[in-house]
Parts: sequence; C-alpha cells; structure tokens
Amino acid sequence: MERQYSQITPDTVAELNNIVGRRNVISGDPERLESYGYDVLSQLRGVGHTPDVVVKPQSKDQISQIMKLASRQCIPVTPRGAGSGLAGAAVPIHSGIVLSLEKMNRILDIDKVDRVAVVEPGVITNDLCKLAAAEGLMYAGYPMSNEISFIGGNVACNAGGGKVIHYGNTRKHVLGIEAVIPNGELLQLGGRYRKSTWGYDLLDLMIGSEGTLGIITKVILNLIVPPRRTMDMLVPFADAGTAVKAVSEVIIAQGVIPEMVEFMDRLCLEESCRHNGINLPPVVNPQAQAFLIIQLQGNSLQELEKLCERAGGTCLSQGALDVFIAVSPSQSRELWRARELYSEGLRALDPHVYFASDVVVPFSQTPAMMRAIGQMEKGYNTRIPTVAHIADGNFHSGLFKPADVPPEQWPEKAKDIFDEMTHVAIKLGGVGSGEHGVGMIKRSIFSKTKSESELALMRGIKELFDPDYILNPGKIV
Repeated sequence: MERQYSQITPDTVAELNNIVGRRNVISGDPERLESYGYDVLSQLRGVGHTPDVVVKPQSKDQISQIMKLASRQCIPVTPRGAGSGLAGAAVPIHSGIVLSLEKMNRILDIDKVDRVAVVEPGVITNDLCKLAAAEGLMYAGYPMSNEISFIGGNVACNAGGGKVIHYGNTRKHVLGIEAVIPNGELLQLGGRYRKSTWGYDLLDLMIGSEGTLGIITKVILNLIVPPRRTMDMLVPFADAGTAVKAVSEVIIAQGVIPEMVEFMDRLCLEESCRHNGINLPPVVNPQAQAFLIIQLQGNSLQELEKLCERAGGTCLSQGALDVFIAVSPSQSRELWRARELYSEGLRALDPHVYFASDVVVPFSQTPAMMRAIGQMEKGYNTRIPTVAHIADGNFHSGLFKPADVPPEQWPEKAKDIFDEMTHVAIKLGGVGSGEHGVGMIKRSIFSKTKSESELALMRGIKELFDPDYILNPGKIV
C-alpha cells in the first residue's frame, strides 16, 4: 500500500531549527541536500533521492523531539550514518527528513572492568578499534569498511567482515542499545551483561533492522582481549575449487581456526595491486587464478610459526602453488590493502562495474556457488569478479558491463543478474545478503523469496513500532 506523507513547510524547518540549531539544518541548498541522497552503491548506480531537509542532532533528546514532530506531521525520516552502505538503506526514497548521525560521534566509555565500550552511533569503527587497542582490548566486530563506516550503521545492518569466522558478525558484539522509536519514545535494550533470559529479545530485533524500527542513539559493545600475535599468508591456487577445499582442510583436518580467511579471484587481486601500487610476488605467477589471504593468531611467535607451518603445509598438500608469508608489518598491511581496496581497482578498469551482491551459502555449497557464478559469466557474456569471506560462505561479486549492452540499459540488466545470483544462493540453502542488508536495492527480490506468512509477521512488527511507516520507509518490507 502506497503511503501518503505530508510536505515539509517553512514552519517545519523553523521547528527543526529550534530543536537542533540552525547550523545543524540544511534546507534550500540543492547541492548540499543532494549529497545526502545517496549511499555508496546508489551513487554508483545513479539512484538517489534528494531529501527536503537534513538535520544533524547531537543528542537523544533532540532525536526524540524530531521524531515527535515527524510523527505528528506524518513526515518520512531516513536515518543516515556514514553513507557507506551498499543496499540503499540510507537513501530517502520519499524525500522528507534525512537524520544524519554524523555529529553523535563520541566514545563515551572504555570500561576495562566490564570489558565494554559505550559509543554514540556516529563513531567511526576504526577510531573505536584504535582506542580499545590503546587500552589493551579489542573490538572484534570488523567490517572491511572499518575506516569509514559508523558503528550505528554496522549495528543497523548487522555488518560482518573478514573476522566473522573467528568472532562472529556485529550481532555477537552488541550488548546494549539505546534507541528512539518513531513516536519519540526512548528504548533501553540490553546492558553491560552478557547473558539474559528475560522476555522477548528486542535488542536482537533492533540489530539488522536497517533503521526501520528505531534510531540508535547509543551502543554498548563487547570488548575482548586481543591475540598477542598474528601472521598473514597469501596462498595462490590454480582454480577456485581447489582453494575452497583447502580452507576446509585447514579448519577441520588441521584444527586451525584462522582469524580471517579471504578469497580473491585473480582479476580482483591483480587490478587492486595494479591500481593501488601494491607488490605481491604470487600475483606474478600466471597459473595463479584464485588466492586465499589467511590470518592466524597465537600467543607466542613459536606457536604462531607452528600454526603457519601446519596451515601452509595443508594448503600445499591440497594443491596450492606457493605459500607467501608476510614477514613484516608493512607486508601485512600491503596484503590487506589489496583486499580492502580491490573495488577501486575494478572501477578503474570498468567505470560501469556494479557491486550489490553479498549472498551467503552454507560453506559446503561454496564450490557450487563458484560454479554458478562461472556459468553466469558465460551466459551473460560478462565478467563477474569475486571476493569472498570464504570460510562463512559470503560472496561479494561485481559485474562488468558487457560490450553489447548500452549504458542506459545496464542498471536493469545488472539487477536481473544479481537477482538470479540471489535465487541460486537461496536454492543452495543460503540467503540474499550476509551483511549489506536489504535496503531498497534488494527489497523486490527479498519479498519474492519470503513466504507470505513470514512477510506478514515482519509487517506486523514494523506496524507495532511504526504504524504510519514514517521511519525509513521503502526499506525491507
């Protein structure tokens, strides 16, 4: 059902000015407003919606007042973090108010006794990681976008990343949330404790809800004692299937649980190295078509060397062409730069490349998913460069525009290919998103792959929190 929303009037803007201060309101400036109408993916696709006004609150009380105003006037509100999302969740489809959390960026507490961090939603993930490390602790919720993403955005989409295999995704690290719901009321969910059987778990419900149920104003995060030492390896293989099998052998047969295991196909790694000026010797080998980046942890150098010897030996026995071990912090940084910056290399090669897929399949089905991607490459006469958090079956694939597809037709064609990829993942026992979320980009395919009973329950939950659908409308359900 299409919702009817009220227009923002000069009186509305004046009231917002009174709530947050005029300097924290953007209105009547098309260029500045437009910059808040995109996230990373929608900007690449040219799918944006300019808000009528942007507000930058600095407290939960201001957010509460904004939501009471929006609820009273039936104005749509789109929460926004860093805008680093890849599903359009921060795009204001119905214009209205964009509520940017960029000024709520304080780390309120690092508690070494309770081993928690208390942060506002606009804290950059890497800033928290650095401060926790300075206190001898570690925040293990590690998305690959940690240098730009906000904690609030990570919680809103239940972000994952390379360390999920060892530590789990963001949900595993959130102990408590403070959030404002659409009527302006404040919810306190969870706390500085790690176990609870105390009614329905609304905390878990809020995590991953993509700003459709409430606006996060504070997060309590679990901190852990970090590993004393880590070591990184780059292992080339002749094909993806052999690389995937080696992961299983390293984990199961050798009993080594890596800190991270990442997969990159040759195109992704080669172009990342070329574009970013990174020198990794194994890339020179023309036989190498698939690569694993493995990080191991240990309490001592001796223990770590034994683990690396065991893991490397297993990879070689499973068909690895070589094992390259980073022997210095600078080599390790270069290795992970190649993984983190791969998309820039692909965009330099093809400015029309699309990134939207982050499908997940059971680990046992990763070879089948790899084969399906290869078949789609042939069927659509395109190239599908792929990286993956391979140990948890989470694929991130891009699409290069085929030469025979006009640029104006490419967005719709790319959507069809990604939809097919999602259907394949679901058929293999997986889902259409592991960490980027549904947002607006995947809403259509999401609704087609869920039962009506499940969708009805989701809509019921949404309507309990937000009966007028004013909070981030047009996302998920």
